[in-house]
Amino acid sequence: LEETTEIDGVHYLRAYSDFQHHTLSIEAGENAHVKHIGWRTKTADCVLGFKELLDEQRIAVQEYPKGTTPGIGDSIRFQLPSGHTFELYYEVEKSKAASDKASILKNQVYKSWNKGISPRRFDHVNIHTTTDVDESYEFLMEVLGFNMREYVRGDDGILAGWMSVTPLVHDVAMIKKETLPTPARLHHISYWLDDTQDIIRAADILKENNLPFIGPGKHGVSQAIYLYVMDPGSGCRVELFSGGYLIFEPDWEPVEWTLEE
Repeated sequence: LEETTEIDGVHYLRAYSDFQHHTLSIEAGENAHVKHIGWRTKTADCVLGFKELLDEQRIAVQEYPKGTTPGIGDSIRFQLPSGHTFELYYEVEKSKAASDKASILKNQVYKSWNKGISPRRFDHVNIHTTTDVDESYEFLMEVLGFNMREYVRGDDGILAGWMSVTPLVHDVAMIKKETLPTPARLHHISYWLDDTQDIIRAADILKENNLPFIGPGKHGVSQAIYLYVMDPGSGCRVELFSGGYLIFEPDWEPVEWTLEE
């Protein structure tokens, strides 16, 4: 990843074709945990609109003025029924790359393949919970406007759901777990690579740096090619992701899978 800036020990990072200020921020701490997961709304007015919706649901909302997070305008934060903290914002700073790192392409921020694996963009996040997962699915769909794209059904209902507000198969996946160290957990963050060969190249780079990984393989849900690797500093699982399919049908019917399948 490329570092946009570092302020007071917080490192703001993005992939080579991420236009906004950052898609990942990391700071040192005694324990590895996720402070919040951020989502950009479709318009500036949506931030206030979502606040009003959340107030109607009697969900506590914290407001943050522009600049609280570098590169981000006014924002709100709140907790899902699962306990995960989401942030909503619209205004962003689209920081330019330094001249020696800037792409020759006007529609790209940094040079291609400038260093390391070089993913193109942030793709999705996968979260787990031991709480009532149906309550969180309903909240994500009915309050925040996500669409269920694919899901796995078990004897006791839906065990895993892949949801999006874009043509992607999922912007977020939520998985039900019987036991976890805490009720709200991060399973992985995902960065996009252009094709399968890029995943193979990534595996070579990881192997050369003595980093163990899982994959490459192909998911049934999403049809994507994947590789998982653990960040050796935080223990955060990072997925490198490519392929899959896009959803353009406005009347998409969620795809059901069983555990056996």
